Amino acid sequence: MSATLQLDDVRLAYEGTRGDLTVVDSFSLSLDAGAIGCLLGPSGCGKTTVLRAIAGFEPVRAGTIRLGDSVLSSVATHVQPERRRVGMMFQEYALFPHLTAAQNVAFGLKRWAREAQRARVAAMLALVGLADAGERHPHELSGGQQQRVALARALAPEPALLLLDEPFSNLDAATRERLTAEVRDILKTAGQTAVLVTHNEAEAHTMADQIGVMHNGRLLRWAASPRPTRDNR
Repeated sequence: MSATLQLDDVRLAYEGTRGDLTVVDSFSLSLDAGAIGCLLGPSGCGKTTVLRAIAGFEPVRAGTIRLGDSVLSSVATHVQPERRRVGMMFQEYALFPHLTAAQNVAFGLKRWAREAQRARVAAMLALVGLADAGERHPHELSGGQQQRVALARALAPEPALLLLDEPFSNLDAATRERLTAEVRDILKTAGQTAVLVTHNEAEAHTMADQIGVMHNGRLLRWAASPRPTRDNR
């Protein structure tokens, strides 16, 4: 089940030769369950670092990250990534070339009973419009189809939150525009809380319910996306 995401006064830093180098500071936002948020900004502004902290790959130096009723990160608490119920979809789809689409989707379901795995894989492939492509290998799929398989794999374990790190950057402009709208529809159909990171303003406006504009490690604005009301379903 999807959950509300809450970040309160988060500071993120790396160790340098002259002490800590702050990358993100005084970062706060709230994203409702089932909503899609976007962190928008240029390279180096800290948006991917925030995503990594939510996923559990970076510790916080101050502040708190909560998902639903659970504290995931604080100075005193750090839940390991595999225990966060947070899925992640990267720029590189990272599909296993020797596995079929169905086997790729099933990869994160090893602890599920076999019949439950099969049902979930079938449901996820149908959700992303690839119900008949389960036996194909990645090299037999287009870039857009590979992306949808990667999305199905990320959604399969039923994460409370899905993180998407520049997922459309490897696609041509026409495919990117089409798939941005398709992925939003898929996430909305699934009722999935999600956070997208991008430097592309058009992607942000197409995908997100809430957009956070970042600059030099700070969140300048967190506001509703200027999307037509009829599309905010």
